[in-house]
Amino acid sequence: MPDERPYDLVLFGATGFTGGLTADYLARHAPGGLRWALAGRNPAKLAGVRDRLAGIDGGLAGLPLLTADVTDPASLRVVAERARVVASTVGPYLRHGEPLVAACAAAGTDYVDITGEPEFVDLMYVRHHAEAVHTGARLVHACGFDSVPHDLGVWFTVRRLPADGPVTVDGYVRAGGRFSAGTYHSALLSFSRTGQARHAARARRAVEPRPESRRARAVPGKVGRAEEANGWAVPLHTIDPQIVRRSAAARPEYGPDFRYRHFAAVQRLPTVLAAGVGLAGLIGLVKLPPTRRWLLGRLTSGQGPSAEQRARSWFRVRFVGAGGGKTVVTEVAGGDPGYDETAKMLAESALCLAFDDLPPTAGQVTTVTAMGDALLDRLVRAGITFRVVDA
Repeated sequence: MPDERPYDLVLFGATGFTGGLTADYLARHAPGGLRWALAGRNPAKLAGVRDRLAGIDGGLAGLPLLTADVTDPASLRVVAERARVVASTVGPYLRHGEPLVAACAAAGTDYVDITGEPEFVDLMYVRHHAEAVHTGARLVHACGFDSVPHDLGVWFTVRRLPADGPVTVDGYVRAGGRFSAGTYHSALLSFSRTGQARHAARARRAVEPRPESRRARAVPGKVGRAEEANGWAVPLHTIDPQIVRRSAAARPEYGPDFRYRHFAAVQRLPTVLAAGVGLAGLIGLVKLPPTRRWLLGRLTSGQGPSAEQRARSWFRVRFVGAGGGKTVVTEVAGGDPGYDETAKMLAESALCLAFDDLPPTAGQVTTVTAMGDALLDRLVRAGITFRVVDA
């Protein structure tokens, strides 16, 4: 990346809820000398964020502000061409994300976001991976709770197993926390587009190379009692297994035949079954434009849980890995998953791409493929726990 670019990092979307938390984290924890800027469509709101950051660090009173809008590709090109890394919190990404990805791919600029939208990630691979490979840009999606703890947690686990035979890992997720309007809107949009998501996944499979002489799978699993879950294990259909599978396809450390299953760990199955019935009904309603508009209006963009609510939130993901006659149990744990820790993960991912000595990669890659141990070490120093429970 050319040193003459004026900014190491540009945060796009700092006036939103998670974007604001990411800006706060950078104000408190960014290394001295970081050349960074805030970008967004509303200069007055950006100035308000900068004023808040100056209360954290007086040296940020002159933090540069860049006006850019997803409906103005020229403004996004300016942002991408002036930055080494761009971090985006502007979702739903299916609606707002592609123009910035395109600008970064064209400019050879590293890009990170916090999307959990599989359709968006698949479309961006089909449309922009090849150009990013050509320009050297690293496009790293899902750099928040989706999917950093799971991707790095499986990586942390498989490296404690022999890699000369089949390897299996099961992940069990427990979390307590609330969601913001951005997460709510992204989820409803995804629920309304199940057919389009399947089409995007097929389009990606048609062009994405598969590993030679190796196999990497993510399979759904079944509902059942599980000692590791301390109760019931319920298949969790999120983007996380897809990210894990792509990391496994890219790295020989996962063995010649790798399989991952992803579960929510719950204590009371009837509660989960009732929630599943409610979710099925919601998916049906959100496909109808009138009810979708009504549901989207229930939460306004920029809303989210209070600091007190976030302080009471937490997550734990336990992994059970097996291979070569050996079993290992590991755990990744931290605080508020959706917001405080997501902001931390996004910021540290951007800083990792900007400053750490990383293996050469380009195109759309996962956090493990792009950053691996360097990001894991950063997150441990930032307070997220990665530990071996039993080996």
